[in-house]
Amino acid sequence: MPEPAEVFKTALSLEVHDRAALAQRLLASLEELSEEEAERLWAEEAQRRLEGYRAGRAKAVHTEEVAKKAQRLFR
Repeated sequence: MPEPAEVFKTALSLEVHDRAALAQRLLASLEELSEEEAERLWAEEAQRRLEGYRAGRAKAVHTEEVAKKAQRLFR
């Protein structure tokens, strides 16, 4: 099985429409997860992010800043 970093590198070399199609297929594959599996994966991600924050690899962002950025992105 190829390493995720290598798959990502290869995916980024695709034309934009191919990247979009790949992203769509990958997202659709996540809809096939059971609710329990999705919850487990989100819990793992939350733990990973918390550890990154505690280790200083991530910083906290105020909710107002996040909301403003989201508004700019969805205009």
